[in-house]
Amino acid sequence: MPTITLQDIQQAAERLRDVAQLTPVLTSPELDERSGATVFLKCENFQRTGSFKFRGAYNAVSLLDASTAGRPVVTVSSGNHGQALALAARLHHRTAHVFAPGAMTERKRRAILSYGATVHEAPTRTAAEQGAQDLTAHGEAILIHPFNSREVIAGQGTCALELLDQRQDLDVLLAPVGGGGLLSGTCVAAHALRPCLEVYACEPNGALDALYSVREHRIVPMADPRTMADGLRSSLGPLTLEILERQLAGFFTVDEAEIVTALRFAVEDLRLIIEPSSAVALAPVLRGESCLRSRRVGVVITGGNIDSDLLCHVLAEGAPGGAR
Repeated sequence: MPTITLQDIQQAAERLRDVAQLTPVLTSPELDERSGATVFLKCENFQRTGSFKFRGAYNAVSLLDASTAGRPVVTVSSGNHGQALALAARLHHRTAHVFAPGAMTERKRRAILSYGATVHEAPTRTAAEQGAQDLTAHGEAILIHPFNSREVIAGQGTCALELLDQRQDLDVLLAPVGGGGLLSGTCVAAHALRPCLEVYACEPNGALDALYSVREHRIVPMADPRTMADGLRSSLGPLTLEILERQLAGFFTVDEAEIVTALRFAVEDLRLIIEPSSAVALAPVLRGESCLRSRRVGVVITGGNIDSDLLCHVLAEGAPGGAR
């Protein structure tokens, strides 16, 4: 599979110009004092559809051949990518189908439907993937993979491209990892523009498939992920694994209590509504990791699509039972 280059990401940025939001970079004296670092938060919770996923979905749909006009797009997603693809499809005058494995929050379901897409519920990821495959098997629809796609990775890499233009003096960059699309695009952009910049993956202890995959140089699927960070329950793909193996500086792992602490800090001290996946990248900073101290640290806040009931529960009582 051809590699992804800085030029691919720059071209994606041009496609996204005046379509995606230029999201802000926020700072907090309290966060700096607590972490011992100078921290810059790239706030993709202010992106269209509430997460970075819009960047990749829009870039992928915009690159579809004109001869496919009228054919719907399809994906498997529990939320953010589904929302992003639904809006990207609407902007390109296409219909979209989202196969949702397992439980999906009502908030995300409503958002997908509001963009004109069709939601198909499936009891398991295997069933959802089969449903998507059935639609694409005979050319009826075009699959837009959530992360293992050159076009999606290039689009998601525009987040780091933007951040490095906004803050040109970063030493370290942190982002959460699920399927690895955002992190792969981040690595490509960062290493092309700032070869000495260290990029770290942040992953919940209940879903450490990316860490094991990179260590073992093969995809290690996580059959039963146990984390409230639902956006990080996916396993890496062949393309994302290859990039992360070469370019990651390392991993920070985070437990569920730390996710709760980071969510509370974001809401109560930063006045930011973020989702658990975003909190996974904030947690290592809050616990004062020694290798981050006295350095300039960028943190990608990946999204803000958290169910209001879950947020209220977390703020009042901590992680929900089972953290599934």
